[in-house]
Amino acid sequence: MEFGQLSLSRRNFLGLSAATAGALALSACGSSGPGQAKSGEASYWFLSGQPQEDIRQGAVDAFNKKNPDGTIKATTFQNDAYKTKIKTALGAGQGPTIIWGWGGGGLKSWVDANQVEDLTSWFGSNADVKNRLFPSSFGPAIIDGKIYAMPAETVQPIVLYYNKRVFDKVGAKPPQSWGDIMALVPKFNAAGVAPFSLAGQSRWTNMMWLEFAFDRVGGPEVFQAVFDGEPNAWSNPASIQGLTMVQDLVKAGGFVKGFASIVADQNADQALLYTDKAAMMLHGSWTYASMKTDGGDFVTGGHLGWMNFPPVEGGKGDPSDTVGNPGQYLSINASASTEQKDIAKKFFSEGVLQDAEVKQWIDTGGVPIVNGADKELASSDDAEFLGFVYDTASKAKVFAQSWDQALSPTAAETLLDNIAKLFQLSITPQQFADSMNAVIGK
Repeated sequence: MEFGQLSLSRRNFLGLSAATAGALALSACGSSGPGQAKSGEASYWFLSGQPQEDIRQGAVDAFNKKNPDGTIKATTFQNDAYKTKIKTALGAGQGPTIIWGWGGGGLKSWVDANQVEDLTSWFGSNADVKNRLFPSSFGPAIIDGKIYAMPAETVQPIVLYYNKRVFDKVGAKPPQSWGDIMALVPKFNAAGVAPFSLAGQSRWTNMMWLEFAFDRVGGPEVFQAVFDGEPNAWSNPASIQGLTMVQDLVKAGGFVKGFASIVADQNADQALLYTDKAAMMLHGSWTYASMKTDGGDFVTGGHLGWMNFPPVEGGKGDPSDTVGNPGQYLSINASASTEQKDIAKKFFSEGVLQDAEVKQWIDTGGVPIVNGADKELASSDDAEFLGFVYDTASKAKVFAQSWDQALSPTAAETLLDNIAKLFQLSITPQQFADSMNAVIGK
């Protein structure tokens, strides 16, 4: 999935690209090696790729211009190369001062190894910095009740999209509950339209269904228990119910035929929606951009609808909660010098998500995690959709991080493998739970 006109690919954020690891690319700030910042200079590693690379670099340049006595040298890496390099460098005590990351499981591994700074007291003394940001963005930055990262950049919730043309054709209304979803399945199938588009071969696309099923049935505590490493957490009755519900949807013909062979990177799942071959699609907010670019007048003509995932009858979950990417995250290397840490903290308070950067993210179709950014969004051509994303993210009491980033890399791979099997109906919900219980905490 490529970066579209309006938003950043989830694959780039979550590090699930199938591309081979590329060589690192140094930014224009300089070419000295990693971890070799000069006196009075902090180092910062982040991902390459446009337009996000230029936005990140622009924030660094603006900060350096205002702080010539305490500057930051940036180095950029391609996604896969970065994930390998940062792990190795931190293990060798040679990582950068400022570490760009995804929070969640990756951050927890750094915390467990004492590689990143505890920022809890700093945020306590800089409440104005914390209060500028969406409260929900802090979830993946918190490990064992302490804050270890500065939330940054943009938010990307998972959205339930629907095709208004198809709904009008069959005389249906968007689902307001899980029961409505199941009732719509035979209605659309009878009309020769797939109820839901799904790029099942990519696996993480299937995961979004489970994330919402678990949340709407049992609330955020269900997955939190997994993240916290509680034994047998996947066997929670709410988990089993959510797994069963999703398999019921598969068995009922809820997804397009052959979904297990469709790949998200080719945007074929989106094409099924905007060509009227599917009625609905559960996918990230980033797909709005490519549907606008590739779908003719589907978006611009007002044929695309969107909503948050509906509640489950009798469920404990709050229907205003969401899942996806609550933000991106900047940590401070615990082995950096006091001077470098001070520069990093000054960058967090004076250089991250300042007005110019906020405008740049909005211009590329992103929704920055800054309270009040909705005023800027109002002037966008896509104000209605971006306003929905802003409201969803800023008003969610809980914005759960995508499971494959919340978990450790080992557990995440086992998760994706079992999700594929679950959707193929080759394992039962209990077998899924048993397999995942075996990797809790690994």
